[in-house]
Amino acid sequence: MEQRTVGHSGLRVSRIGLATHTWGSHTDTDEAAVQLVAFAEAGGTLVDTSPTYGGGAAQRILAELLGDLVSRDDLVLSGCAGVVPGTVATSVDPSVPAREPAPPTIDASRRTLLRQLDRTLLELGTDYLDIWNVAAWDPRTPLDEVAATLDYVVRSGRVRYAGVRGFASWQLASLAAIAPISVAQAPYSLLARDSESALLPAADHHGVGLIASAPLAGGILTGKYRNGVPADSRGADEATAAEIRQRLDERATRVVEALVTAADGLATSPLAVALAWIRDRPGVASMIVGARDIGQLTGVIAAETLELPRAIAAALDDVSARTQ
Repeated sequence: MEQRTVGHSGLRVSRIGLATHTWGSHTDTDEAAVQLVAFAEAGGTLVDTSPTYGGGAAQRILAELLGDLVSRDDLVLSGCAGVVPGTVATSVDPSVPAREPAPPTIDASRRTLLRQLDRTLLELGTDYLDIWNVAAWDPRTPLDEVAATLDYVVRSGRVRYAGVRGFASWQLASLAAIAPISVAQAPYSLLARDSESALLPAADHHGVGLIASAPLAGGILTGKYRNGVPADSRGADEATAAEIRQRLDERATRVVEALVTAADGLATSPLAVALAWIRDRPGVASMIVGARDIGQLTGVIAAETLELPRAIAAALDDVSARTQ
Protein backbone atom coordinates (compact mmCIF):
# COMPACT_ATOMS: atom_id res chain seq x y z
CA MET A 1 0.00 0.00 0.00
CA GLU A 2 1.39 3.39 -1.00
CA GLN A 3 2.51 5.76 1.76
CA ARG A 4 1.94 9.50 1.70
CA THR A 5 3.33 12.48 3.57
CA VAL A 6 0.75 14.34 5.65
CA GLY A 7 0.74 18.05 4.84
CA HIS A 8 4.11 19.75 5.35
CA SER A 9 5.10 17.38 8.15
CA GLY A 10 7.41 14.37 8.11
CA LEU A 11 4.55 12.04 9.00
CA ARG A 12 3.91 9.27 6.49
CA VAL A 13 0.76 7.16 6.47
CA SER A 14 -0.85 4.57 4.22
CA ARG A 15 -3.30 6.23 1.88
CA ILE A 16 -6.03 3.97 3.25
CA GLY A 17 -6.51 3.91 7.01
CA LEU A 18 -8.37 1.36 9.10
CA ALA A 19 -11.24 2.69 11.22
CA THR A 20 -12.13 0.78 14.39
CA HIS A 21 -15.51 2.38 15.14
CA THR A 22 -17.36 -0.93 14.61
CA TRP A 23 -15.07 -2.85 16.96
CA GLY A 24 -16.89 -3.93 20.09
CA SER A 25 -20.31 -3.30 18.59
CA HIS A 26 -20.60 -5.00 15.18
CA THR A 27 -17.09 -6.48 15.08
CA ASP A 28 -15.86 -8.83 17.81
CA THR A 29 -12.26 -9.41 18.90
CA ASP A 30 -11.63 -12.40 16.62
CA GLU A 31 -12.92 -10.56 13.55
CA ALA A 32 -10.95 -7.45 14.52
CA ALA A 33 -7.80 -9.55 14.73
CA VAL A 34 -8.35 -10.91 11.22
CA GLN A 35 -8.91 -7.38 9.92
CA LEU A 36 -5.83 -5.91 11.57
CA VAL A 37 -3.55 -8.66 10.28
CA ALA A 38 -4.93 -8.41 6.73
CA PHE A 39 -4.60 -4.63 6.78
CA ALA A 40 -0.99 -4.74 7.99
CA GLU A 41 -0.04 -7.47 5.53
CA ALA A 42 -1.38 -5.28 2.71
CA GLY A 43 0.98 -2.53 3.82
CA GLY A 44 -1.56 -0.48 5.76
CA THR A 45 -0.21 1.55 8.66
CA LEU A 46 -2.80 4.13 9.74
CA VAL A 47 -5.22 2.82 12.39
CA ASP A 48 -7.85 5.17 13.79
CA THR A 49 -9.37 4.74 17.26
CA SER A 50 -11.20 6.73 19.91
CA PRO A 51 -12.26 6.31 23.56
CA THR A 52 -15.87 6.62 22.36
CA TYR A 53 -15.83 3.84 19.72
CA GLY A 54 -17.90 0.87 20.80
CA GLY A 55 -18.50 2.50 24.17
CA GLY A 56 -14.77 2.20 24.84
CA ALA A 57 -14.52 -1.41 23.66
CA ALA A 58 -12.65 -0.57 20.44
CA GLN A 59 -9.57 0.66 22.28
CA ARG A 60 -9.60 -2.34 24.59
CA ILE A 61 -9.77 -4.72 21.62
CA LEU A 62 -6.96 -2.88 19.84
CA ALA A 63 -4.87 -3.11 23.00
CA GLU A 64 -5.28 -6.90 23.01
CA LEU A 65 -4.04 -7.15 19.44
CA LEU A 66 -1.07 -4.79 19.55
CA GLY A 67 2.24 -6.60 19.87
CA ASP A 68 0.81 -10.11 19.68
CA LEU A 69 -0.43 -9.87 16.09
CA VAL A 70 1.03 -6.64 14.71
CA SER A 71 4.01 -4.73 16.04
CA ARG A 72 3.17 -1.36 17.55
CA ASP A 73 6.12 0.12 15.65
CA ASP A 74 4.59 -0.91 12.32
CA LEU A 75 1.44 1.15 12.88
CA VAL A 76 0.55 4.82 12.89
CA LEU A 77 -1.99 5.03 15.71
CA SER A 78 -4.45 7.91 15.59
CA GLY A 79 -6.54 8.74 18.66
CA CYS A 80 -8.48 11.67 20.02
CA ALA A 81 -9.81 13.39 23.12
CA GLY A 82 -12.28 16.12 23.96
CA VAL A 83 -15.59 14.25 23.90
CA VAL A 84 -16.86 12.96 27.24
CA PRO A 85 -19.45 10.16 26.89
CA GLY A 86 -22.80 10.70 28.58
CA THR A 87 -23.60 8.72 31.70
CA VAL A 88 -26.66 6.65 32.49
CA ALA A 89 -28.62 7.44 35.62
CA THR A 90 -29.25 4.22 37.55
CA SER A 91 -31.58 3.33 40.38
CA VAL A 92 -31.45 0.67 43.07
CA ASP A 93 -35.15 0.10 42.50
CA PRO A 94 -35.46 -2.65 39.83
CA SER A 95 -38.95 -1.44 38.99
CA VAL A 96 -37.55 1.85 37.71
CA PRO A 97 -36.68 1.49 33.99
CA ALA A 98 -33.21 2.43 32.86
CA ARG A 99 -32.94 5.77 31.12
CA GLU A 100 -31.18 6.56 27.89
CA PRO A 101 -27.60 7.77 28.36
CA ALA A 102 -27.08 11.51 28.38
CA PRO A 103 -25.60 12.98 25.20
CA PRO A 104 -21.81 13.33 25.08
CA THR A 105 -20.21 16.58 26.23
CA ILE A 106 -17.61 18.53 24.30
CA ASP A 107 -14.74 19.41 26.63
CA ALA A 108 -11.34 20.43 25.24
CA SER A 109 -10.05 21.81 28.51
CA ARG A 110 -6.45 20.99 29.40
CA ARG A 111 -7.65 18.84 32.30
CA THR A 112 -9.93 16.66 30.18
CA LEU A 113 -7.62 16.40 27.18
CA LEU A 114 -4.67 15.26 29.28
CA ARG A 115 -6.77 12.91 31.38
CA GLN A 116 -8.17 11.20 28.29
CA LEU A 117 -4.75 11.01 26.64
CA ASP A 118 -3.23 9.37 29.72
CA ARG A 119 -6.06 6.83 29.84
CA THR A 120 -5.68 6.02 26.15
CA LEU A 121 -1.92 5.49 26.46
CA LEU A 122 -2.39 3.30 29.51
CA GLU A 123 -5.15 1.27 27.89
CA LEU A 124 -3.24 0.73 24.65
CA GLY A 125 -0.02 -0.06 26.49
CA THR A 126 2.02 2.44 24.50
CA ASP A 127 4.15 5.44 25.43
CA TYR A 128 2.89 7.61 22.60
CA LEU A 129 0.29 8.17 19.88
CA ASP A 130 1.47 8.99 16.39
CA ILE A 131 -1.52 11.27 15.83
CA TRP A 132 -3.66 12.77 18.57
CA ASN A 133 -6.68 14.88 17.64
CA VAL A 134 -8.85 17.36 19.44
CA ALA A 135 -12.15 15.64 18.72
CA ALA A 136 -14.38 18.71 18.42
CA TRP A 137 -14.38 22.48 18.67
CA ASP A 138 -15.08 23.63 22.21
CA PRO A 139 -16.32 27.24 22.40
CA ARG A 140 -16.05 27.19 26.20
CA THR A 141 -12.30 26.56 26.33
CA PRO A 142 -9.90 29.39 25.40
CA LEU A 143 -8.05 28.64 22.19
CA ASP A 144 -4.73 29.50 23.82
CA GLU A 145 -5.34 26.73 26.36
CA VAL A 146 -6.00 24.16 23.65
CA ALA A 147 -2.91 25.29 21.74
CA ALA A 148 -0.72 25.15 24.84
CA THR A 149 -1.96 21.64 25.61
CA LEU A 150 -1.14 20.41 22.11
CA ASP A 151 2.29 22.02 22.26
CA TYR A 152 2.93 20.36 25.65
CA VAL A 153 1.99 16.82 24.59
CA VAL A 154 4.11 17.05 21.44
CA ARG A 155 7.10 18.43 23.35
CA SER A 156 6.73 15.78 26.05
CA GLY A 157 6.86 13.00 23.44
CA ARG A 158 3.50 11.49 24.29
CA VAL A 159 2.19 12.65 20.91
CA ARG A 160 4.16 12.72 17.69
CA TYR A 161 1.74 14.85 15.62
CA ALA A 162 -1.29 16.86 16.72
CA GLY A 163 -4.52 17.22 14.79
CA VAL A 164 -8.20 18.10 14.87
CA ARG A 165 -11.43 16.36 13.88
CA GLY A 166 -14.54 17.96 12.47
CA PHE A 167 -13.29 21.55 12.66
CA ALA A 168 -14.65 24.23 10.35
CA SER A 169 -12.12 26.06 8.18
CA TRP A 170 -11.96 29.15 10.41
CA GLN A 171 -11.57 26.97 13.50
CA LEU A 172 -8.71 25.05 11.93
CA ALA A 173 -7.02 28.26 10.75
CA SER A 174 -7.39 29.89 14.17
CA LEU A 175 -5.80 26.96 15.99
CA ALA A 176 -3.16 26.14 13.37
CA ALA A 177 -1.87 29.72 13.59
CA ILE A 178 -0.82 29.18 17.23
CA ALA A 179 -0.47 25.40 17.66
CA PRO A 180 1.56 22.59 16.03
CA ILE A 181 -1.29 21.17 13.94
CA SER A 182 -0.30 18.65 11.26
CA VAL A 183 -3.56 16.78 10.59
CA ALA A 184 -7.20 17.63 9.99
CA GLN A 185 -9.78 14.85 9.82
CA ALA A 186 -13.12 15.67 8.23
CA PRO A 187 -15.95 14.00 6.28
CA TYR A 188 -15.19 14.00 2.56
CA SER A 189 -16.87 11.95 -0.14
CA LEU A 190 -18.75 12.29 -3.42
CA LEU A 191 -21.77 13.18 -1.28
CA ALA A 192 -19.92 15.45 1.17
CA ARG A 193 -17.74 17.97 -0.62
CA ASP A 194 -18.09 20.98 1.66
CA SER A 195 -14.42 20.65 2.64
CA GLU A 196 -13.34 21.72 -0.84
CA SER A 197 -14.61 25.29 -0.55
CA ALA A 198 -12.81 26.38 2.62
CA LEU A 199 -11.34 23.62 4.81
CA LEU A 200 -8.94 22.22 2.20
CA PRO A 201 -7.60 25.68 1.23
CA ALA A 202 -7.16 26.55 4.91
CA ALA A 203 -5.38 23.26 5.55
CA ASP A 204 -3.10 23.78 2.56
CA HIS A 205 -2.25 27.32 3.69
CA HIS A 206 -1.17 26.07 7.11
CA GLY A 207 0.61 22.97 5.85
CA VAL A 208 -1.98 20.65 7.35
CA GLY A 209 -2.82 17.34 5.67
CA LEU A 210 -6.42 16.16 5.32
CA ILE A 211 -7.49 12.67 6.33
CA ALA A 212 -10.93 12.01 4.87
CA SER A 213 -13.49 10.33 7.11
CA ALA A 214 -16.70 8.66 5.93
CA PRO A 215 -15.46 8.42 2.30
CA LEU A 216 -18.28 5.97 1.51
CA ALA A 217 -20.98 8.17 3.09
CA GLY A 218 -22.08 5.54 5.56
CA GLY A 219 -22.11 2.83 2.90
CA ILE A 220 -24.38 4.68 0.48
CA LEU A 221 -21.63 4.92 -2.14
CA THR A 222 -21.16 1.14 -2.18
CA GLY A 223 -24.50 0.87 -3.96
CA LYS A 224 -25.97 -1.38 -1.27
CA TYR A 225 -29.13 0.76 -0.97
CA ARG A 226 -30.05 0.80 -4.67
CA ASN A 227 -32.82 -1.77 -4.23
CA GLY A 228 -33.87 -1.17 -0.65
CA VAL A 229 -32.32 -1.33 2.82
CA PRO A 230 -30.38 -4.55 3.55
CA ALA A 231 -31.19 -6.09 6.92
CA ASP A 232 -27.55 -6.05 8.03
CA SER A 233 -26.82 -2.47 6.95
CA ARG A 234 -26.52 0.77 8.90
CA GLY A 235 -29.78 1.84 7.29
CA ALA A 236 -31.51 -0.96 9.19
CA ASP A 237 -29.79 -0.17 12.49
CA GLU A 238 -31.95 1.90 14.85
CA ALA A 239 -28.99 3.99 15.93
CA THR A 240 -28.06 5.11 12.41
CA ALA A 241 -31.16 4.44 10.28
CA ALA A 242 -32.53 7.98 10.38
CA GLU A 243 -29.23 9.51 9.28
CA ILE A 244 -28.77 7.06 6.40
CA ARG A 245 -32.34 7.26 5.16
CA GLN A 246 -32.25 11.06 5.22
CA ARG A 247 -29.28 10.98 2.85
CA LEU A 248 -30.89 8.57 0.39
CA ASP A 249 -32.21 11.38 -1.79
CA GLU A 250 -32.26 12.14 -5.51
CA ARG A 251 -28.71 13.45 -5.45
CA ALA A 252 -27.42 10.26 -3.84
CA THR A 253 -29.25 8.19 -6.42
CA ARG A 254 -27.62 10.04 -9.31
CA VAL A 255 -24.14 9.77 -7.84
CA VAL A 256 -24.54 6.08 -7.03
CA GLU A 257 -25.78 5.30 -10.53
CA ALA A 258 -22.75 7.10 -11.96
CA LEU A 259 -20.52 5.00 -9.70
CA VAL A 260 -22.20 1.78 -10.81
CA THR A 261 -21.76 2.72 -14.48
CA ALA A 262 -18.09 3.52 -13.90
CA ALA A 263 -17.54 0.32 -11.93
CA ASP A 264 -19.14 -1.81 -14.64
CA GLY A 265 -16.84 -0.28 -17.23
CA LEU A 266 -13.76 -0.88 -15.09
CA ALA A 267 -14.81 -4.38 -13.96
CA THR A 268 -14.63 -3.36 -10.32
CA SER A 269 -16.99 -2.29 -7.52
CA PRO A 270 -18.69 1.08 -6.85
CA LEU A 271 -16.90 1.02 -3.48
CA ALA A 272 -13.49 0.87 -5.17
CA VAL A 273 -14.38 3.68 -7.56
CA ALA A 274 -15.67 5.93 -4.77
CA LEU A 275 -12.53 5.37 -2.71
CA ALA A 276 -10.19 5.89 -5.65
CA TRP A 277 -11.90 9.20 -6.41
CA ILE A 278 -11.34 10.46 -2.86
CA ARG A 279 -7.82 9.04 -2.71
CA ASP A 280 -6.78 11.06 -5.73
CA ARG A 281 -8.27 14.40 -4.66
CA PRO A 282 -5.79 17.25 -4.09
CA GLY A 283 -4.79 17.70 -0.47
CA VAL A 284 -5.98 14.28 0.72
CA ALA A 285 -3.26 12.38 2.59
CA SER A 286 -5.36 9.36 3.52
CA MET A 287 -8.90 8.21 4.23
CA ILE A 288 -10.32 6.31 7.16
CA VAL A 289 -12.51 3.35 6.16
CA GLY A 290 -14.27 0.96 8.51
CA ALA A 291 -15.42 -2.58 7.83
CA ARG A 292 -17.67 -4.91 9.79
CA ASP A 293 -15.95 -8.03 8.51
CA ILE A 294 -12.98 -9.22 6.50
CA GLY A 295 -15.09 -9.44 3.34
CA GLN A 296 -15.78 -5.72 3.42
CA LEU A 297 -12.17 -4.93 4.28
CA THR A 298 -10.91 -7.03 1.37
CA GLY A 299 -12.98 -4.87 -0.98
CA VAL A 300 -11.56 -1.73 0.61
CA ILE A 301 -7.97 -2.90 0.28
CA ALA A 302 -8.58 -3.85 -3.37
CA ALA A 303 -9.38 -0.19 -4.10
CA GLU A 304 -5.72 0.65 -3.46
CA THR A 305 -4.68 -0.82 -6.81
CA LEU A 306 -7.41 0.80 -8.89
CA GLU A 307 -6.15 3.49 -11.24
CA LEU A 308 -9.11 5.72 -12.00
CA PRO A 309 -9.02 7.12 -15.56
CA ARG A 310 -9.09 10.91 -15.69
CA ALA A 311 -12.24 10.94 -17.81
CA ILE A 312 -14.13 8.88 -15.23
CA ALA A 313 -12.82 10.95 -12.33
CA ALA A 314 -13.91 14.11 -14.14
CA ALA A 315 -17.35 12.67 -14.88
CA LEU A 316 -17.85 11.77 -11.21
CA ASP A 317 -16.65 15.19 -10.21
CA ASP A 318 -19.17 16.73 -12.55
CA VAL A 319 -22.21 14.66 -11.55
CA SER A 320 -21.40 15.12 -7.87
CA ALA A 321 -20.93 18.87 -8.21
CA ARG A 322 -23.98 19.43 -10.42
CA THR A 323 -26.28 17.58 -8.04
CA GLN A 324 -25.20 19.29 -4.81
